[in-house]
Amino acid sequence: MKAVIVCVSVSHGNTLRVADAMARVLGASVVTPEEADPSELAAADLVGFGSGVFHGRLHPRLTAFARTLPAARGPRSPRARAFVFATSGLPELPVMPFSRPLTRLLDSKGFDVHGPAFACRAFDTWAPFRIVGGLNKRRPDADDLSAARSFAERLREGPGRAV
Repeated sequence: MKAVIVCVSVSHGNTLRVADAMARVLGASVVTPEEADPSELAAADLVGFGSGVFHGRLHPRLTAFARTLPAARGPRSPRARAFVFATSGLPELPVMPFSRPLTRLLDSKGFDVHGPAFACRAFDTWAPFRIVGGLNKRRPDADDLSAARSFAERLREGPGRAV
């Protein structure tokens, strides 16, 4: 299986650590949106998209990159499999998941997006939290990275199992 993970990790390397844990299980390469080759993504069996959460949304560089992607496959071809993951200082709100806009965008591009998205808490020093030294120090931790590897193992097993 050929896998690629497109990752934006800008603050503390949290998301990159999660991407690397998943990549080891999937045998995937990890690239930034600027390094990603759309033809390589089109040839992949599985493509991951992940970033930290900023103001309740995934990083704008990741969503901007996803908007530029051509349709993943023709209407009669099998859809390329994809997944979304995120790290965040605050918990996700069930009524407004931060992964939903990207998931819908990828679906509109022809990807078969497996869900729900993987998310874990991570060290956050956004302005109000910086005063107290940040939230979620030492996260993602060993348990978070183990959960990321388990998520990747379910993805590796095949469609319909990443729940």
